[in-house]
Amino acid sequence: MQTNLSGIFSTLRSAARTTAEVHEDERDRFYDLTMNQAFRQSLTLLFSRRFGTFWFASLLSGIGTWAQQVAEPWLLLNLGASPFLIGLDSFAMNAPVVLLSLAGGALADRSDRRMVITFFQSLQMLCPILIIILLMLGRIEPWIIIGLSVMVGITDALSMPSFQSIIPSIVAHEQIGTGIALNSTQFNLSRIIGPAVAGLLMTSAGVISCFAISAVSYVPFICVALWILPHWSRPVSSAAKAGTRHPLANIGLILRQQHVPGTLLTILNTSLFCSPLVTFLPVLVKAGFQDSAGRFSIMVACFGCGALLGALGLLGVGPKNDRRRLSNGWAIVQGVALIIIAVNPWFWLMPPLMILAGAAMAITSTSANTLLQLSSASRHIGQTVSLYLLAMRGGMSCGALLMGLSVSFLGIQHALLLNGCGAVIIQCVIAFSRPGTWPMTNSPTPEPKA
Repeated sequence: MQTNLSGIFSTLRSAARTTAEVHEDERDRFYDLTMNQAFRQSLTLLFSRRFGTFWFASLLSGIGTWAQQVAEPWLLLNLGASPFLIGLDSFAMNAPVVLLSLAGGALADRSDRRMVITFFQSLQMLCPILIIILLMLGRIEPWIIIGLSVMVGITDALSMPSFQSIIPSIVAHEQIGTGIALNSTQFNLSRIIGPAVAGLLMTSAGVISCFAISAVSYVPFICVALWILPHWSRPVSSAAKAGTRHPLANIGLILRQQHVPGTLLTILNTSLFCSPLVTFLPVLVKAGFQDSAGRFSIMVACFGCGALLGALGLLGVGPKNDRRRLSNGWAIVQGVALIIIAVNPWFWLMPPLMILAGAAMAITSTSANTLLQLSSASRHIGQTVSLYLLAMRGGMSCGALLMGLSVSFLGIQHALLLNGCGAVIIQCVIAFSRPGTWPMTNSPTPEPKA
């Protein structure tokens, strides 16, 4: 009898182990996807009603934004602005993020993100409309464009954390990485289409048409924000704590997570030293490549093609891949590409170099953004994104201002060379001063107790 009972218990234990293994296999099945399966799941998410509509509206909005960003420095140059003023314009657009992005993150976590996006994007739409009116009247001046860039920067700082944190609210948790990669794909696709449209319009209808496209492109995104994105309701626990905790009280908690400082330093480094490349492409074209609007558009479009290829490549990256290594490695590649661009005298070599620089930028920033959002608690996503935007846009603003000064004293090629060397050296220090493997799963990092 005892032998029979032992056999029964042994069978039950074996069955329990088998059942546990089956459940474990089911839980881990998503993390063992092949590249083809990952692409298929990406397409399934893209064709879903809510995410697909959000993606397409964002693409249209991005096309208009890039058309304006290509036309604006060209317009400034034609108005007689110096390289320093071009850098100042970029600084004016990005500097408010340094001051207001943390407030924007708190706003995203405590308010209806739909209404935040709608209000501030509606204000921002007035800026290209005003430029159009002043161009028609012949009253546009560089200082007016720079002043409007400050307005764009303020509205971006307060609304972009809400926009960037939308994805976790419209996809399942295990699809966040795919959603961010798809969002990066549309951003970089617009980076290709927008400059191409701008190049055609600038040579046919004039620079004013680029600002008209930008103004119209706000409409579909505002409509989607109102009617497609989910309605917001504050959790009861959050409502109870809202009155007793400062809106920025969780920033220290977020920064204490193991991977966050290194990720933010990588984004800050590449934004400070590498992002001015696109801003100062008009200066590079005028100095070394026959002052051609066509060649300028080709170089911007090639950068966008590379960024799109990088984003598409990330769609096949499984959740178990170490995104810290992806971000670190491609940040170094981005700096190396900048060095080669600085010393290259031949235009035929510029398109592949711009493609490489664009791919490196997309992989670096998207990998970092994905890692931050996947490891963030849902109630802190807005403030986590605001830290990412602070590093990125703050670095861009300071980098543009410093680049404008260095171009004035050293020339565009020497300034790019200096930036490329600085980016590679600093990124190597960041990478090798934080050894070890980062979390390889997509579950949020355990937070310290408040």
